[in-house]
Amino acid sequence: MDKIKIIVVEDVPLEMKGTIGIIRSDIPEAEIIGTATSSEEYWRLMKESVPDLVLLDLGLGGSTTIGVEICRHTRERFPDVKVLIFTGEILNEKLWVDSLDAGCHGIILKSGELLTRDDVLSTMQGNRLVFNRPILSVIVDRFRESVLSRVSRNEAVIDYEIDEYDERFLRHLALGYTKDQIASLRNMPFGVKSLEKRQNDLVQKLFSHSAGVNATRLVVRAIELGILDVTDLRPDD
Repeated sequence: MDKIKIIVVEDVPLEMKGTIGIIRSDIPEAEIIGTATSSEEYWRLMKESVPDLVLLDLGLGGSTTIGVEICRHTRERFPDVKVLIFTGEILNEKLWVDSLDAGCHGIILKSGELLTRDDVLSTMQGNRLVFNRPILSVIVDRFRESVLSRVSRNEAVIDYEIDEYDERFLRHLALGYTKDQIASLRNMPFGVKSLEKRQNDLVQKLFSHSAGVNATRLVVRAIELGILDVTDLRPDD
C-alpha cells in the first residue's frame, strides 16, 4: 500500500521529537513529509505538498485557539485531508468540543496511552470519532453523569407530581423572570394570581416546613432535587 503522508504540527521541540519517534517506530505505513511549529509554517507546507493526515497539536505559541482554526480551515480547504488532534490539553473539555465542531476526525490526549498505529489507521479509514483511553474515560464519565441526572430528574418529577407548567414556571423563576413576565409567555396560560397559587402549591410539595420560603429558595430547592437542570436553563419564546 502507499505510504500515509503525514504532517506533524507541534511547537514544543521535545514533544515533536517524541511524536516523530512514535510514528517512525510504531507506524510503518506512515511517512512524515513535513513538520511545523506554527500556523505560518504549516500553511507553507500545505502549499508544497498536501498530506493524507495532519497530526495537530492544539496549543501553538501559547494559544489554544490556533490549532482549532488550523483544523477548521484545513477541513474547509482540503476536505479529503484527515485531521487527528494530538494534544496535551487534558483538562480543557470545551477545547475538545471546539475541535470536534471544527471537523477533526478524533482526539488523542497526551496522557496514559499515547498515539497508536490503530488510531492512525482508523482515522485513515474515515472514522470520525477516534479517541484514546484517557479521553474515552472522560466521555464515559460524562455520559454516566448525564444519564443519572436525567433519571434523577424524572424520578423527582414523578415523586413530587411536577407537571410541565410547574417546570416552566420554576425554570423562568430561575432565569430571573417576574410573575408578570411569566404570565405573558405564549405557553403559560395563567394569570399572575394563578401563578402565585402555583408557587404556594410548589412550596407545599417541596418543603416540609413552608414558612418563609420565597421564590429564590423555591428555585434552589428545585435544583437540589434535580427538578431543574442548571446546565439547561433556557427561556421559552
